[in-house]
Amino acid sequence: MGLVQVATETVTSAVASVTLTGIDSDDVYMVAYNNVAPANDNIGLYAYITKSGTKQTDSNYDLAHKNMPVYTSFSNTGNPNEAKLNLGNFGTGTSETHQGIYYLYNFNSASEYSFITYEYLKMMADPNNLYGNMGGAVHTVASASDGMCFAGASGNLTSGTFTLYRQVGS
Repeated sequence: MGLVQVATETVTSAVASVTLTGIDSDDVYMVAYNNVAPANDNIGLYAYITKSGTKQTDSNYDLAHKNMPVYTSFSNTGNPNEAKLNLGNFGTGTSETHQGIYYLYNFNSASEYSFITYEYLKMMADPNNLYGNMGGAVHTVASASDGMCFAGASGNLTSGTFTLYRQVGS
């Protein structure tokens, strides 16, 4: 099993969003992102599926995940009919970054829903605020998707590397 890079973008100055496209086969794809930081403190990071390069902001995202903060007990989250995938708030302090991995399934299919499994980690300035999530999501629209878009809830993203890969081999 291997990975072939399809698209990558490194943020070095403020941008409103990052869009990675290039899904054009029935293979499993993966998006990895790291060192993502917002321009403003305590801003949510959002992810969207793209269709023809356009982020989908309809209320057709269903997601569920396990919240795993180091400062309290684990908990579960389930959100149906969302307009985005909310990856949680993070800040602008030293080392306050967001990183994650998404696996993308059925994205190229025009007759099936697009599915995602994910894991991500938010590192906050206070090491007692390390926060992780593992879960999955589905975009309940049966049409082909070609990528992912990442954006802050408000303001810009000021750093981060985002890469889309296609899984090859068996």
